[in-house]
Amino acid sequence: MPDVRSEKAIVADVLKSPTPGVKVAVADIDGILRGKVLHKDKFVSAVEGGFGFCDVVYGWDMHDQCYDNTTVTGWHKGYPDALARLDLSTHRKVPWDGGIDFFLGNFVRTVKGREEPFPLDGRQVLKRVLARAAKSGVQPMCSLEFEFFNFAETPQSWAAKKGVAPEPITPGMFGYSLLRAGHARDYFNALFTELAAFGVPIEGLHTETGPGVYEAAIVYSDALEAGDRALLFKAGAKEIGARFGIMPSFMAKWNQHFPGCSGHVHQSLSDGKRNVFHDPKGRAGMSKLFESYLAGQVDALMQFAPMYWPTVNSYKRLVDGFWAPVKPTWGIDNRTASFRVIAGSPKSTRLETRCPGADINPYLAVAALVAAGLHGVEKNLKLTAPPITGTNVGAENIPRAPRSLAATTEIFRRSQVARDWLGDEFVEHFAATRDWEWRQWQDGVTDWELKRY
Repeated sequence: MPDVRSEKAIVADVLKSPTPGVKVAVADIDGILRGKVLHKDKFVSAVEGGFGFCDVVYGWDMHDQCYDNTTVTGWHKGYPDALARLDLSTHRKVPWDGGIDFFLGNFVRTVKGREEPFPLDGRQVLKRVLARAAKSGVQPMCSLEFEFFNFAETPQSWAAKKGVAPEPITPGMFGYSLLRAGHARDYFNALFTELAAFGVPIEGLHTETGPGVYEAAIVYSDALEAGDRALLFKAGAKEIGARFGIMPSFMAKWNQHFPGCSGHVHQSLSDGKRNVFHDPKGRAGMSKLFESYLAGQVDALMQFAPMYWPTVNSYKRLVDGFWAPVKPTWGIDNRTASFRVIAGSPKSTRLETRCPGADINPYLAVAALVAAGLHGVEKNLKLTAPPITGTNVGAENIPRAPRSLAATTEIFRRSQVARDWLGDEFVEHFAATRDWEWRQWQDGVTDWELKRY
């Protein structure tokens, strides 16, 4: 849960901690945690006035290669410091790092003498969407679940292998196997206990279908906290895994013979008292508002697609008949649909959006889903298409998703819905970063090409 104590109480807690510094971090454009350790004196001044953090974290890719096609930040601006402000409500102690205090921050900028959110900061993009939701009188609630492969590798062993043939911690296809979970019992249990102590509680953790693959469901919360937890889950799992000689991977599809890794997002809307998605008299227990929210996501899926499928590899997961949904379909408790309606109790009725992969930036994926859903609510869109049944029965004439990042990026760049909800500066920048990612793929020579040609 967020730390709701006063600023004075949180600072006092940090200052009495025996650890020498304070960890602070933000998420870059790919959802990778970037941070530093501040001296406690610097932390106190940062609480009062923020601190400088180089805006290159939004101007380079996941391998620190600077983009050559962006405008808000780049070589032409000299990559100056942006002002980062700590969100004290994100206060946590890192149990696997001596209990050091930890905070997430938000980037801001000054325009015409007035401070405003930095438009490329994914956490700020999500907050922008949630502020608009609040004006509509609703609070989005979310939970993310990730599938991730676990390899018996270290950074050094992986570098020595030159990125080829990682070794899974267990062989074979054993979904929901307690036996396989027990193979790396200490690691498995550490994920559960240490992440909970880190403020990232896991509701369920089990093996999935594939060698060395787990699935973790993170406990439901408000959407911003859900984004924080998802971001910190991925980073925390990697730090914990390293202690056991295990390298977790959230790559969407590491091997064509195995299922890919999903990043499903569960959502509902609250009016502060109840779940407004639930109506016992509605179709499958859905309220009219729920239907419009779902219709918005069906309508805008492709317009936000690069925020669900952000890398070249994301599209290798989108294989027909191989678990990952590839069309904007919906169904009632149907896992072959992109949008699975879970018609439960007044409290548990919700939407599970199943198309995103585990390689998402959680802030951006949640922002896109909530924006698409509330677009449907604002426009009073109707859920006209019938639900699919069985294994995609009823989806025969629905066009499938494009198979490349280049194609979805162009749709995203032209989307007026995305620009309306996320802002022109973010849309232009994110589209440029995806164009960059695509060009890196075009210039690369793969093992597949060497074997084939």
